[in-house]
Amino acid sequence: MNDRHFAAFNIAGFTYYDGVDVFYDLKIGTELNLKAEPTNPFDPYAVIIYCKTTKLGYIPRGENKKISQFLNLGYTDLFEVKINRITPDEHTEQQVGVIVRIREKKAEE
Repeated sequence: MNDRHFAAFNIAGFTYYDGVDVFYDLKIGTELNLKAEPTNPFDPYAVIIYCKTTKLGYIPRGENKKISQFLNLGYTDLFEVKINRITPDEHTEQQVGVIVRIREKKAEE
């Protein structure tokens, strides 16, 4: 069994960050990066979503706890994060869908 699916969600807070600056550069399959933000005053499990160096928003509160815990334990390369849906005609908080998978283990040489 090779099911690596971990989570899927829309980017929370997309309206409030810099996603609008790169929106038309985003494509299905674009790789994204995650960074835990344990000092966030609103959510100790907050995880920021970046496209290169552009902050797009956050993992939604109901989806972030486990991912945050792994990142805070140092497993920063555990997840493969990509855009899986772009719907420009939706409300901005529903425009960009993300899928998180467990990264495939590389064969040891």
